[in-house]
Amino acid sequence: MEKMTAAHRTFALGTVAHVENLTNKQTVQVRINDRGPFVNDRIIDLSHAAAQAISMPGIANVRLKVISTPPTRAAEMFAVQVGAFSQRSEAEHLRAQMERKYGTAKLVFRDRDQTWRVLVGLQPTLESANTVAMQLDKEAGPAYVVLIDSPE
Repeated sequence: MEKMTAAHRTFALGTVAHVENLTNKQTVQVRINDRGPFVNDRIIDLSHAAAQAISMPGIANVRLKVISTPPTRAAEMFAVQVGAFSQRSEAEHLRAQMERKYGTAKLVFRDRDQTWRVLVGLQPTLESANTVAMQLDKEAGPAYVVLIDSPE
């Protein structure tokens, strides 16, 4: 929270990005260390320190530029997040529904905020994952493309 970090749904963890606040033209460099934001129309979630550095009081229009990416260990794969739950049983119920309907779905436990995430599909490109997300968004509610950090 007090470091120059940010969350992004699809940038590889470890990516360094240049963020410009379009209102006041202030800039900051951040390292992507988390997934999110899981809110429509938001592309990045800055840490408290990074937001303060560019005088961003809350939500603002920004421009992103990737400065560097970490070396990749494997081909990137994308999935679609359709739910986040504090109780595993609730997440498991949705996972089972999604697996029956879409063929593949899995649970991922996120230690940072103690939540169970339901991920559907495994897509090789961002474009194909976005297509799945649009379908799921219509059928199952809010759906977000996420980068799978360590494919199985």
